[in-house]
Amino acid sequence: MNQIDMLPCVQIDADLTPMNTFGLPATAKHLIRVRSAEEARQAHAFLTGHPEGISNLSLILGGGSNLVLGGEPLDIVLKVEIPGRRRLRGTEAEPFLLVEAGAGENWHDFVRWTLAQGCPGLENLSLIPGTVGAAPVQNIGAYGLEVAERIESLDALDLSSGELKRFDSAACRFGYRDSIFKRHPRRWLITTVRFRLPQHWQPITHYGELARELAGYGFSDSNPPSPLQISDAVIALRQRKLPDPAELGSAGSFFKNPVIEAGQCAALLASHPALPHHSQPDGREKLSAGWLIDQCGWKGRRLGPVGCHAQHALILVNHGGASGADILRLATNIQEDVFNRFGVNLEPEPVFA
Repeated sequence: MNQIDMLPCVQIDADLTPMNTFGLPATAKHLIRVRSAEEARQAHAFLTGHPEGISNLSLILGGGSNLVLGGEPLDIVLKVEIPGRRRLRGTEAEPFLLVEAGAGENWHDFVRWTLAQGCPGLENLSLIPGTVGAAPVQNIGAYGLEVAERIESLDALDLSSGELKRFDSAACRFGYRDSIFKRHPRRWLITTVRFRLPQHWQPITHYGELARELAGYGFSDSNPPSPLQISDAVIALRQRKLPDPAELGSAGSFFKNPVIEAGQCAALLASHPALPHHSQPDGREKLSAGWLIDQCGWKGRRLGPVGCHAQHALILVNHGGASGADILRLATNIQEDVFNRFGVNLEPEPVFA
């Protein structure tokens, strides 16, 4: 018997099509399901103890929502399914609440659970697909909040040494849709994440689209929404403009919003005064990737079995039967058009495997 077959929760020649939200066809020669820190250690022991192990690790997989699979069979895939949610501390005398979740927990379900527990602070990140463990990898963000602002610490297994290490927020080296874990995609397997949530909660409602949505419900500075009402508003916004991956395959926002120098932004504004831009703490300007793509005529446009979503140019979708090569070709065409018209490089958000 092959040594890998002796591990718990191993699936041979696993179909990864239902495990990525694009619905792209792919297989894993060995899919190892990791449901606890101990199973993570067992997987590490195999990877480092056998010649077909560590060098053949292709992917650490969460919910598959930020992923483009190329189609070639992957060797070894670790699928993180570690469960668990708990409130660690929090009294009226403390300035914050601490909650913890296993890396395999569904992100949106976890956000709603925190609200049900009376622990607000993540409501702006409602309905983002994926798992708790994937959230810090990508440093997910929406409607004026990044998850880095709420992470207290996390535990991750170093697959190069077998050491289970605790990272505080600073050690995660968070950036815009970035972290140390994204920069080293096959080294760290996140097992548990802890979130520091404000005891004295204040709503984050300054983001324009969310502010308009809440105003439509009659909320204002004198009549502020509750955390649950903000979550409900975010859900309504996302459901209106984003496709349901169960009905139309996608990976969410495909490109990062580009950050450029102030001088380049000023030059663009001279010829494109409607260009959305937001000043950054370092003096640079963040542009709207969706606006740039829309201006190039890609919104709602198809290229074979793939295209840009009709409601949001930043969302690439699989209309059915697409491959990873189709997604890559579409993304490359969009990048070239945006650069040729605006001189701006678009960087993809998803991981390619």
